[in-house]
Order: sequence, then structure tokens, then C-alpha cells
Amino acid sequence: MSEMSENSELIYELDATPPAQESFFAALQHVLASFVGIITPTLIIGGVLGLGSEVPYLISMALMVSGVGTIIQAKRPMGIGAGLICVQGTSFAFLSSVLAAGFIAKANGGGPDEILAMIFGVCFLGAFIEIGLSQVIGKLKKVITPLVTGTVITIIGVSLIKVGMTDLAGGQWLLDNKPEFFASTENLFLGFLVMVSVIVFNSSKNQWLRLSSIVIGLAIGFVAALIMGKANFSSLASVSSVVSIPMPFKYGFDFDFLAFLPVAIIYVITTIESSGDITANSMICKQDIEGETYMDRIKNGVLGDGINSAIAAVFNTFPNTTFSQNNGVIQMTGIASKHVGVWIGAILIVLGLFPHVGALFRAIPNPVLGGATVIMFATVAIAGIKILATVDMNRRNMLILAVSFGMGIGVLLVPDFVSHLSDNVGGTAGKIIKSVLSSAITTGGITVIILNLILGKR
Repeated sequence: MSEMSENSELIYELDATPPAQESFFAALQHVLASFVGIITPTLIIGGVLGLGSEVPYLISMALMVSGVGTIIQAKRPMGIGAGLICVQGTSFAFLSSVLAAGFIAKANGGGPDEILAMIFGVCFLGAFIEIGLSQVIGKLKKVITPLVTGTVITIIGVSLIKVGMTDLAGGQWLLDNKPEFFASTENLFLGFLVMVSVIVFNSSKNQWLRLSSIVIGLAIGFVAALIMGKANFSSLASVSSVVSIPMPFKYGFDFDFLAFLPVAIIYVITTIESSGDITANSMICKQDIEGETYMDRIKNGVLGDGINSAIAAVFNTFPNTTFSQNNGVIQMTGIASKHVGVWIGAILIVLGLFPHVGALFRAIPNPVLGGATVIMFATVAIAGIKILATVDMNRRNMLILAVSFGMGIGVLLVPDFVSHLSDNVGGTAGKIIKSVLSSAITTGGITVIILNLILGKR
């Protein structure tokens, strides 16, 4: 406790070294806050694309790579990383773009290996966009403004809510194959049980219950699913190895420009999003948020995000980003020591070593998962709205917002618009139009970036 300065609310500041017991306890709180966020995109992608028995291995890789990335951000090897507790995790922002890439491979007759080869191929090359942008982050902020990031993040959240609601009602597989059971009373009971549990615990006066509300809600839903006989443990039986061995590009490497373009745009947006998260982290840790040291921290932190996403693709998981929820854990624990980042990484790596952990989470029924993700995805949209609330809503900005939301959400609500347009155009141009415009995020993102550049300041 002697590490605490007189004017700081922190118990252990950035360069302090807490005792092992306190470091472990603080790290455990960070893991609890981020665990569901790390594995949920993998569960959703695996379910929607029908990856089946590959999901436990993919979850193991997600946990291990998140652990390695968190250590890189804390330890700053070769100057890579922010030197803060920047917990790395699978980014929800890429979900729609990754699914679009998977559907392209699936439409070409590909199975799980071909689907994953396509996804990891485009995500690996896309990571170099973020790596390159990290070196010009100061200039990029003049182009990618809060108006742009707020619009794109809001559209990301809105488009993902559809995925969450589909899971809450039973999942895409049920909708396609057994629609009579979709939105059944049993499925809705499980989904809303989780949702109500999350609301109750998130409203608690106890900080730790609020922090763990998603985890507790999922646990309550899972227990209820067990009692109702809705949990499926077949994936546990299919796990053949005791330990997950990381294998570079286990599923191969593939590339398609039409699949790459939406992913590339999200890498541009997450570059700015990560710089905002690192700025908030710096404030909480009582570090400068202006000047050369601050810009160097932002540049190296975003560089770390890009390199961690490249590592993620190599070792068979999805793009990583800095989790913002862990900034709240630093405030609650009062421990900002970067050494805790190493403990967090070590716990995540150990969890990832065992594929049975992933298989256990694969047994969670879709409605249970959906009850939590509807809230999580809506929170993403609200984060975008909060950014937009800082923007001066003059006539120019309102016009940009109106057109961007109209185009982005428009193609989400009327997907036939894109399919008919691409058919009418035909050829390669039609394929490009379908790839770009079929994603609400890509359509809205391109629109807001172009309008922000070509319309004057007034």
C-alpha cells in the first residue's frame, strides 16, 4: 500500500510491483470482465458458419492469443505496445465482416477448413493496414473524426443486434432447419432469464457483482438449460487432445479481394477506436494525455493491436483489439501496475491450453448466449451514440449522419436492394457491389468517410 502517492486514487501505480497475491486477484478480475467478450465472437461465428467440432480449438486459440497480446501490450517488447494494462480480446467490430468472408468461401463450396482459411487470410493481410496506420496516427485523426467513428460503431452495434436476437430465439440453424421451434417458449425463457439476471446483477451496489454480471447471467442460464435438458455436451466427447497445440495457419491460407475490403475498412475504424481506449486507460493510470510521450504511447499501443491481430490470424483466431471494459477494473481495484498485465496474459494462456474449456462453452445453448449478447451488442451501439453526443450537430454533420445511417441501416433492413442491384449490374462490378454494400457497416462506413472528406467544414 506504500506505493500509493498522496494525490492519486491508485493503490499501485503504473511502474509499481504489487505482491503476487494482490497481482493474481487483480488479474482474475480483469479475466472475469473480459472472458465472455473474448470467446463470444468465436461461438457466434462457429454457430452461424457451421464450424462444429472446430469451435473448441478456435476458443482455445482465442484465449491464448489474447493472453500473448495482453503481455505484449504490458511488456512492450521492441517498443511494441502501450506499456499499460491493455487487455486484448476478440473484436466484435469485425463480426459482420468475418461472417461475410466466411459466406463467400461457403458459397464457393468450401467446408470448415476453406472457410477458416479465407477468414484468417484476409484478417492477416488486413492487420498490416492497422500496423501502417499506427505510424501516422496523428494525421489519421484529422480524417477519421468522432463523427466517423461514432457513426460506424453505432451501425456495428445495430447490425449485431440481429445476430443476438437470432441466438436468443434459438439460433440460425434452428431458423433454417426447424423454424417451428424458433422463438419457442423454452428458448425465450432461457434468453430472458439471462437478460433479467444480467440487469439485476448489473444494478447491484456491489462493484464485483456489477463487474461479473454477464458471467453470472450466463452461469444462471446454463444451469437452467441443464435442468431443462437443453445443454449439448457432444462437443466435449469430440475433443481428442488434452492440450491445444498452436499451429500456424492450421487451416491453410486463402484470399479474396471482395472478402478483404469490408475487413480492411473495419481495421481503419478500430485504429481510432483503440487510440481512444488507450487514452482513457492513460487517464485512469495518471499518465499524460498530451505531448510527445502520450503520442508515442498511442502509436505503439495501436501498433501492438495490429501486430496482435496478425498473430491472431496466424494462430487461427479472429482480430484482436484493446478492451475498454478493463479500464473500469483498474478504477475499481486501484491497481494500474503494468505487471498485472503479465498475470492476466498468463491466466488466459493457461485457460487456452485446455480445449475442454472451449468445448464446455460450446455446450451453452444459443438462447442463453443470445440473452447476454443482445445487451452486449446494444452496448456497442450506445458507445457509438456517446461518441456522436460529443459532435456539434450543425447542418453539415446532421446531413452526413442522415445519409450514412440511411444507407447503412437501409441495406440491413432491405437486403434485396443489394442482391438485385448486383444482379442487374452483373460481372465483376456486380460482385464488388454485392461484397461492399451487403454489409451495413461497410456501406455506412464508406458513406460517412467520403462525405466527411468532400463536404466543407460548414
